[in-house]
Amino acid sequence: MPAQIAILDSGGPLSPEQAAYDVSFYDLSVRIMPDTRELEGQVIVRAKVLHPMNQLVLDLDTLLSVQEVWDLSNPQKPSVAPYLRKVGKIWIDLGFTRQAGEQISVRILYGGKPRVAARAPWDGGFTWATTKAGAPWIATTCQGEGADLWWPCKDHVSDEPDSMALHVRVPETLVAACNGKLLNTSTHKDGTKTYNWYISTPINIYNVALNIAPYRSIEGSYKSVAGETFPVVFYVLPEDYDKGKKLFTEIFEHIKFYEKLLGPYPFRIDKYGVVQTPHLGMEHQSIIAYGANFNNGSMTGGKDWGFDALHHHEFGHEWWGNLVTNYDWKDMWIHEGFCTYMQALYMEELKGMAGYHEFMNNSRRFPNNLAVAPFASQTSKQIYRAPIYAKGAWILHALRAVIGKEALLKSMRRLCYANAEAEKIVDGSQCHFVTTHDFQLICEAESGKPLGWFFDVYLRQANLPKLVSKVEGQAISLHWETPQNLPFTFPIEVKINGKIQRIDLGKETITLSFNPGDKPEVDPNRWGLYDIGK
Repeated sequence: MPAQIAILDSGGPLSPEQAAYDVSFYDLSVRIMPDTRELEGQVIVRAKVLHPMNQLVLDLDTLLSVQEVWDLSNPQKPSVAPYLRKVGKIWIDLGFTRQAGEQISVRILYGGKPRVAARAPWDGGFTWATTKAGAPWIATTCQGEGADLWWPCKDHVSDEPDSMALHVRVPETLVAACNGKLLNTSTHKDGTKTYNWYISTPINIYNVALNIAPYRSIEGSYKSVAGETFPVVFYVLPEDYDKGKKLFTEIFEHIKFYEKLLGPYPFRIDKYGVVQTPHLGMEHQSIIAYGANFNNGSMTGGKDWGFDALHHHEFGHEWWGNLVTNYDWKDMWIHEGFCTYMQALYMEELKGMAGYHEFMNNSRRFPNNLAVAPFASQTSKQIYRAPIYAKGAWILHALRAVIGKEALLKSMRRLCYANAEAEKIVDGSQCHFVTTHDFQLICEAESGKPLGWFFDVYLRQANLPKLVSKVEGQAISLHWETPQNLPFTFPIEVKINGKIQRIDLGKETITLSFNPGDKPEVDPNRWGLYDIGK
């Protein structure tokens, strides 16, 4: 059965037709008409044939219509290509079988009223809002449903173009803040203006974003640990310009922290951009969506940790999600759990271990209703649940207890950049796909410890191990019980007679004695991730 038959989902197993080619470049032009909430556009798709194919299958939401398709594979003889719309897909007839290694190119003209996001960013589509002054304030979001909500593409996380051009035509009173670098603008006699953007590196296409409003820009630059200086831009609404300048200062502190731990900002060749949006936020590459309303607690249930948590989290996705991307959504915890854990590390940077543990203990509430990183392929909507955030962070916290902070941080940095030479790359080849197994192998190499048991228990199935403890007389006995009787030896701290002992506890019972009047305390610093057994 062909994959992705549901329009409002993204990912899953690739159909044979879409596995037959690899997209190398998109050239997307769109005109946005705020008054009627319509768009008209065209996209040129260039791809390399991997397996013989006579049809090119792309994705597009059924709310949008296709006017025309052209085969541009032979530049000297472009021709109209027959096509068929079927269940959110465009089946383009290439006329004859194209062989592996050949290049194909098509142009699709399309338009209509795109889907409106019911609850952005969690529901995808367009957000048509207005500023306090009544000006249009428009944004796109499509992580869960895919970029085909608003433009024709191959909607699958495993296929990123090597680069992309994006041309956005809007009323001349508005600014289109988008991914990549702004090459130039052009004004038209009908009162519109086109912003020509170029994305120099691979990009996950759900990250391609439109942000349109009468923005003012706050601009600066940052010297990376890699040596280059790259532009930093914050697009804010005019009424929030002063608030934006204050956050702009904090943004540089976040850049400094992430570069220190994970290596250089990956997209130095383009820019680091932030844009104020009418939705909470999203990790759109080089143009992070920021909708926290300058409230530090907007994404933390009102808790103010002393920094803008929304920006810190979304900025972290420039490494976890954009530099390294899950090849399949089943490994999405590498995007979300790692970004959540980075905030605990930031609290450690700001307030020491007390701040670190306060953050971790505050986030120790999540369901255990699905495996964080299952073996089976997942769509975005199948895996996108609470455990990939907080439980993912707690898994890294527990891993730190097993291999130590130094090995964990080295492993995280190596997952981003294989070595010091890779940290110097800016041409796009630094971007790569990763899996949970890749991370396991790196952690094993850095720590010198086999870790299959840890990943099997915590990531490949849903239930937590149970810590069973029993006090009898002046002795306490402890052991682990695991789901499916999986092997498990996790170090646990026990405070006895005023001193903390660390024991490598397995499923065999260990008994410790204590003085009369003493009360043993198990895991006093809360490094373990477990349920309490009986």
